[in-house]
This record gives sequence, structure tokens and C-alpha cells, in this order.
Amino acid sequence: MSNKIKIIVIGYGNMGSSHARAYQQLDGFELVGIVGRNRQRLSTAAEKLSLSPKQQFDNFDTALKATKPDALSICTYPDTHADFAAKAINAGLHVFVEKPIAQTVAQAKKIVHLAKQKNKKVVVGYILRHHPVWVKFIELARTLGKPLVMRMNLNQQSSSDQWTCHKNLLDSMSPIVDCGVHYVDVMCQMTRSKPVSVHAIGARLTDEIKKDMYNYGHLHVLFDDGSVGWYEAGWGPMISETAFFIKDVIGPKGSVSIVHSIPSRKTRSDDIDSHTKTNCLQIHSARLDSNGSFANKDTFIDTTDEPDHQQLCNREQRFFLKAIKENIDLTEHLRDAVNSLRIVLAADESVRTGRLVTL
Repeated sequence: MSNKIKIIVIGYGNMGSSHARAYQQLDGFELVGIVGRNRQRLSTAAEKLSLSPKQQFDNFDTALKATKPDALSICTYPDTHADFAAKAINAGLHVFVEKPIAQTVAQAKKIVHLAKQKNKKVVVGYILRHHPVWVKFIELARTLGKPLVMRMNLNQQSSSDQWTCHKNLLDSMSPIVDCGVHYVDVMCQMTRSKPVSVHAIGARLTDEIKKDMYNYGHLHVLFDDGSVGWYEAGWGPMISETAFFIKDVIGPKGSVSIVHSIPSRKTRSDDIDSHTKTNCLQIHSARLDSNGSFANKDTFIDTTDEPDHQQLCNREQRFFLKAIKENIDLTEHLRDAVNSLRIVLAADESVRTGRLVTL
């Protein structure tokens, strides 16, 4: 392998474009090609990245043969993740794959086994793990005692091209699966305990999606330390902008919340940067004084200097690069990716059966 990791990106939506820019901005990578189905969009993207026509492909096999890369970045729709990952690993490539790693737990475990067998690195795109404020949020949650109550959502009022994108995603999975893996992963990091059971409900709010799919849902997960987590997600033009972003954890000793402390900082649910922005952490202590009043005022940590979406993608790719160059053991990383997928898929099963699912 040369000093630089030659990489190709397949799929050129929001995440694909951000990761492609990251590869060009980081010294350790060489972006040698992009793969996409829409030739016009691909050509426009290649022009922005200063890639030649010979570096644009509408087929992964052709790109693989022409560029002979060391790694593949998978940014396609979730129903293709497992197939592309398996094909890349078998071709001797390291893999970065956007979440979720696969559509089923069996597929995910197969990818993990294959990566170990072929001695290849697979990094899953859990972008919040690379956000310093989210890392701090999890760290503070662990100081609140047990059990924890974790309340999170990410509702997106979408229209135009974004609604088209959401409808395409809904061909393969629901919002509580696609987005839920992020926040269930956060819950698992906060509790550091095993999930016991999941219950979820969902609603199909539009005739524009297939009959067996729902575009709104929320799940409840119980952990073996008594902690409970709630997650809600909805996509579409009918979704409310009210309380679309809640990130909150409560324990016996108090609570920690991600809040928009200044009204001017508030953003819309269709702003992709808002999906990772924190703006401010509010820390509340439950301790009372001798008069029964709160002993401490709430404290606030201003986080407006946090990295933006592109900077977070760069951080993710630095980790991918380090994993390859330094041969980092990714066993725990992949175990967590499979675990969070298992939980949200159990939630999807609960929506469809109307039953509590034991894990």
C-alpha cells in the first residue's frame, strides 16, 4: 500500500459529498473516484472536486478495476450497504460505511466476521462519536447515578428534494431505524448496560410511501440496570417543527440537556447541520439545601464553537485513516454498531407486530 490511502466514494448525497471533501482535505487520503447512478449529478460533483471524467463511474465493479483503490466509502441507501461492504472486503479493501451497517443483524454480523477474516478495517458512520460536545454529554450523563431516563428525538419536516430523499429511504427502512441507531448508540454509551426489551409504535402519515412502511415512530427501550430510553423520529412535509430536537438525560442526581439557550440560534429541522449541533449544555443538580430549595443554580456550557457538519465528517475520516494506518482494534466499535442496529430493528418488529420485543 502506498503512503496515501486511495479511496473511492459510492453514493453522492449529503453524506457522500461531505466525505468526498474530507478525503480531499486530509493528507492521508487520495480520492481516486466517485460512483453514482445520476450521470449529470455525478458530473457536477466531479467538477466541484476537480476530478476528471475518467474518475467518474456509474458502476462499482468498473470503478474498482479502473482505480485499484485501497478503501471504499459507502454512502448509498441502507439497503445496499451490506452487499457493497462484502464485495469491497472480498476485493481486499478497507471500508467506511454510513450507518446503519446493514438491514439485518445477520447481515451486520456477516460483515463483521468477514472483516476479521480478511483482516480489513470497517468503520461505521456514527458521527456523534466524533463530536466533542456529544462526548461531553455522555460523560456528564454517567455522573447522574442510575437508573437513567434518556429522552431523544429528531423529527424532520421535509419537502422538495429532501422529501424525495426521505421517500427513497423509506423504501428500505423507517426513521426510527435509520436515525435511531445514532441515538440508541448514545443511550448505550450512557448506561453501559445491556438492553432488555423494546416497545415501539408507528404511523403511516402519507400515501406517498409503500403501504407496509411508516414515516413516524417512537420506541422505548429498557436496560438491565433499570435505565429507560425514548426515541422519536418522523419524516415528511406534515411533520411539526415544534420540539423537533430533544436531547435530554435524567438521573437521581440531576439532569443534563442539550438546549438552544438563545432564540436566534434556533434552526429548522431540515438543516442538516442542526442534526449534530448542540449550542449549549444545561446541567441541573437535584441537590436541595436545608430549606428544601435547590442548592445549586443550573450551569450552562456554551458550545457554539463546536465543529460543523463538514468538520465532523473530517474527524470521522481521520479516525478511519488512523484505524488503517495504526491497525486499531475495531472489535468494540463493530460490536456497538451491531448492538444498536439490533435494538432499532427490534423496535421496527414491535411496530409491525404490536408486541413488546425481548432482546
